Amino acid sequence: MPSLLDLRRRIRAVKSTQQITKAMKAISASRLRKAQDAMMGARPFAAQMERVLSGLATQVDTSAHPLLQQPEGEAAERPDLLIVVTADKGLCGSFNTNIIKTASTDIAAQGATLPILGLVGKKGRDFFGQRGFDTRFELVNIFTSLKYAHAQAIAKEATAAFTDGEVSSVHVVYNEFKSVLQREVISRQVLPIQPMEAVPVEGEQLPDYLYEPEPAAIFDSLIPRHVEVQFYRALLESAAAEHAARLTAMDAATNNASEMIEDLTLYMNKVRQAKITGEIIEIVSGAESL
Repeated sequence: MPSLLDLRRRIRAVKSTQQITKAMKAISASRLRKAQDAMMGARPFAAQMERVLSGLATQVDTSAHPLLQQPEGEAAERPDLLIVVTADKGLCGSFNTNIIKTASTDIAAQGATLPILGLVGKKGRDFFGQRGFDTRFELVNIFTSLKYAHAQAIAKEATAAFTDGEVSSVHVVYNEFKSVLQREVISRQVLPIQPMEAVPVEGEQLPDYLYEPEPAAIFDSLIPRHVEVQFYRALLESAAAEHAARLTAMDAATNNASEMIEDLTLYMNKVRQAKITGEIIEIVSGAESL
């Protein structure tokens, strides 16, 4: 049976841990609102751009722009570029585990042709970096001050790998924010841009576009911006989902600490009562012997 001193020390340690989890919960709650506002602002624009570009890819000659060309023959046998977006820190529940699990499933589905990885976040870098995967780029410590320039850097690497013929396609794996309590792991193809048939929308008809200026000039400006926007959306979604996951995890940890403190306090009172009872019995027994 532990002594009263040991129980008091353990209760103090749990209370100290509870103060930390409360502080982390408050920080995540304050950062979540800002990240959620940025994500909700970017989501409609990114979704509309994806619909427009998918419609264009359906109606125009895919040779009009390199990022529209679907790989065929030997090009289709080249490895994919898989961009994995994880967090830089832990203590956010299964946030990083689910991403790594989905990315590992995608890698296993490639068979003998292992994909080239682009790793965003320390957790993904540490996991895949220790397993000898071919990595094209790493990007860490960006979520403390996320900017559009970070998405531009990722888009530049992905576009160069695709246009240079190093990879047959570019996919991104990230956590999409649904609510504070719900997140969904998304594995999405960014390049080449998929035609409308590959991303159907119920009740939607193919639009008829008029081009001014020429399509080539429009594609040279619009398609690179589209790639940047899709990566920026993925980063914003991941940032919001990370704060929500950490908020949920720290709230659960705080509640568990409260329950543990109650149980330890009850046990300590029982131990103290048993000790007092034993001392009273010793006093009574000594008095009777006299």
